[in-house]
Amino acid sequence: MNAFTRQLPKLMLALTALQLSAPALAQVKAPADSSNQVVVPQVDRRDVRLPRFPSNDFEAGLFGGAFSTQNFGASAVGGLRVGYHITEDWFVEAALGRTTVSDEAFTRVLPGGIFTPGNEKLQYANLSAAVNLLPGEVFFGRDNAKPSSVFLIGGVGTTKFNGQRQQGFNLGVGMKVFLRDWAAVRIDMRDHIFSVDLLGKRETTHNLELSTGVSFFF
Repeated sequence: MNAFTRQLPKLMLALTALQLSAPALAQVKAPADSSNQVVVPQVDRRDVRLPRFPSNDFEAGLFGGAFSTQNFGASAVGGLRVGYHITEDWFVEAALGRTTVSDEAFTRVLPGGIFTPGNEKLQYANLSAAVNLLPGEVFFGRDNAKPSSVFLIGGVGTTKFNGQRQQGFNLGVGMKVFLRDWAAVRIDMRDHIFSVDLLGKRETTHNLELSTGVSFFF
């Protein structure tokens, strides 16, 4: 009994401390579960019309330059091109060109020349594919640079010359310098390969064309 009597004051003090701390513990609340809270916006939504931006995949342009017809010399050439860019590296293109061929060099050998009026129209229509090989920049001065690309191009087509229409090929190289996102200056060098029958002899000819022009993208 003496041991219990000695421990009784300590037990009474512990019970008193527990009673005093119970109200403080009751005031502590568990944190709210934020996952169960749903925020409902009170803003009325409105219809938004999305702007339409051009893709710039289509290309159209005019060109002019010199066309060297084998055996007949060089003359002015002009035409137009329409293309579609499949990817950043590949594009396809259709081109129409026209030049006037003179037989003046043959009049020294053949009286009256080869062509009855002295001049003959040469027209071609080509469908080609091209690949961009060297994208880069062209600098104009120290602080002005424009994007550029060098490409290889080749395809098939038809050529009408001296009353004959022949199938042929074209191979070449070109360069574009972009002045804006929608405009570029272009330089092309092309070899038009087709057969022609003159003076009763058919032969395959190589006809070089050097041209420059402008292209617009939309």
